[in-house]
Amino acid sequence: MKISTRGRYGVTALYALALHNGEGAIPLKVIAESQGIPETYLEQLMGTLRHAGFVKSIRGAQGGYMLAKSPNEITIAHIIEAMEGPIALVDCLLTSADDEEQFCEKASDCATRVVWEKVCNSISDVLNAITLADLCKNGKRYA
Repeated sequence: MKISTRGRYGVTALYALALHNGEGAIPLKVIAESQGIPETYLEQLMGTLRHAGFVKSIRGAQGGYMLAKSPNEITIAHIIEAMEGPIALVDCLLTSADDEEQFCEKASDCATRVVWEKVCNSISDVLNAITLADLCKNGKRYA
């Protein structure tokens, strides 16, 4: 599993907003410049993050973006899943929206599935354990 630029930048953008949580709306340009994200790309990402309920936008001269939830409520797993989809290393770990149909025909007979499931669960546990608030407090620790 490789986290794409989209996923990394999504986490980075929300981290930037979390650092300024409670200060009002932060202009897109400020986020882009402070985090080294191309502004046009960041604008696209913000649409996804807004749709996922992580940010809200404020229009006007004093406009920009702000977190829609507390940094304590947003985990890295939430962000990655919103930006990338389910966290799964192999297709046999994916299921349909109603959790009945698996995407791999061999999932029930796969000898190595348990290995990939353990690895995926470990990754999910770590990403679910770290919130934006944790990043703000201990950012260097996770870098």
